[in-house]
Amino acid sequence: MLKIYNTLARRKQEFVPIEPGRVRMYVCGMTVYDYCHLGHARVMVVFDMVQRWLRASGYELTYVRNITDVDDKIIRRAVENGETIGELTARYIAYMDEDAAALGVQKPDHEPRATQYIGGMLDMIAVLQSRGLAYQAQSGDVNYSVRKFPGYGRLSGKTLDELRAGERVETDPSKHDPLDFVLWKRAKEGEPAWPSHWGDGRPGWHLECSVMSCKLLGEHFDIHGGGQDLQFPHHENEIAQSEGANGGVFVNCWMHNGFVRIDNEKMSKSLGNFFTIREVLKQYDAEVVRFFILRAHYRSPLNYSDRHLDDARSALSRLYTALKEVPRAERGIDWGDDYAARFRAAMDDDFNTPEAVAVLFELASEVNTGRDAAKGALLRGLGGILGLLQRDASAFLQGRKDTAATDAGKDSKGGGDPANALIDDPGRIEVLIGLRAKAKQAKNYAEADRIRQELLAAGIVLEDTPQATTWRRA
Repeated sequence: MLKIYNTLARRKQEFVPIEPGRVRMYVCGMTVYDYCHLGHARVMVVFDMVQRWLRASGYELTYVRNITDVDDKIIRRAVENGETIGELTARYIAYMDEDAAALGVQKPDHEPRATQYIGGMLDMIAVLQSRGLAYQAQSGDVNYSVRKFPGYGRLSGKTLDELRAGERVETDPSKHDPLDFVLWKRAKEGEPAWPSHWGDGRPGWHLECSVMSCKLLGEHFDIHGGGQDLQFPHHENEIAQSEGANGGVFVNCWMHNGFVRIDNEKMSKSLGNFFTIREVLKQYDAEVVRFFILRAHYRSPLNYSDRHLDDARSALSRLYTALKEVPRAERGIDWGDDYAARFRAAMDDDFNTPEAVAVLFELASEVNTGRDAAKGALLRGLGGILGLLQRDASAFLQGRKDTAATDAGKDSKGGGDPANALIDDPGRIEVLIGLRAKAKQAKNYAEADRIRQELLAAGIVLEDTPQATTWRRA
């Protein structure tokens, strides 16, 4: 049986859906005012893996991941650019979709945008106010009265006094309590706004997820996910809003993926170690990045560095090498097979992808030994559940992976290193392989060795078989 670590319970629990055979899952998505970064990549890939496994396990899944298309950052960026928030967000939603597709992330079943649910947000605020949980301050903002909700702090595991001690300097003295958070922001001049009973304004960030999740999945659903940074205050506030308005349990299981670190430091714009997905994909193949993310357990910190990405690339190449000489055979997964059973056991243990990937490597070793088409098909099938190993093996092994490094070489060397350019010219590689074959036929082994070394210096390894000579990246 599937077990999931529930942040609310602080332990792994057997997963029992509210409705047998059906799972409803909501994941906090992106605020679209800039390019997605590595932290976003981890959220997208992790919960893509989760939804793939739930479907592979036979569940009927409804997966919702929202888009925040109005907030302070979006408004500031639109003003800086001299464009509307609609123009800004449409552009970055398109960029986000491109990045997600490159990483093999499947689209969620629903992708609601905050601006589409303003009416539902106003309805929830009215209910909260009628229950004494919301009030309009002198500033015009409508706030949630945190101390009036008995369960506040359950998700973060902190008391109100502990949360109060960690609170930053308060900017709105008209709040009843510094811990109170905004449900409806009174509009400032020049900002986008919607009419309401409390005056023109826009929703607070936390409110949108409560409303969109309840509208699309019901007031009580199975799984809510997101990055660890959202545990407090965002998810804590979602619980207060939703349970305060609806009067019952909001979510059964809360999942949070770990932080991304850069060379063992937390990723941060202020530290200058902040990378967008697009920057990383200039240097590394997108499947390598996906593999790198999934080799770590989703709850563990993920330490990004070129060394770790290089290692991931080498490891993924080993899996593809096992598939290179095996005929492609499309078969269903035999879950009675020992490798498949162990893969399932790993995934059912809180989505233990490191253990599942270890099973893939053991299976690859057997494929290498026996060239067994059935085992090769199983390797592809299990890899496919993780969104891996679905490409032609030779195409992956021969593909260019270091475009950023190559481009940098061109800039610094005035046209680039011809050896580096060789790996991007498969036609030229085949010509050299042909010349080497002719040299061997003429017993000019020195020339044949020279060509092999030329190719090796360019990052190309030749593999001789009785049938032909093939090549792959080093």
